[in-house]
Amino acid sequence: MFGGLSFMVDGKLAVAARRNGDLLVRIDPTQHDQLMQRGAMPALMGAGRAMGRRWVSVPQQLLAEDTELDFWVNLGVESSR
Repeated sequence: MFGGLSFMVDGKLAVAARRNGDLLVRIDPTQHDQLMQRGAMPALMGAGRAMGRRWVSVPQQLLAEDTELDFWVNLGVESSR
């Protein structure tokens, strides 16, 4: 799904590792603006269509540190419950 490896929690997509190294993450939409300031980008589907405030894309370079990868994966897991 979404051109990468996806991980589901309770029947919902939590995170997806994309082919380009970015991470698609399900979030609480109330955290959207705060997470954009942390470096996330709007998640897009197809020709520039935004997936909405429940999804962000985290660029590969932000995931180099294990603590950052843990943060984003845990965020996706918690937002899927």
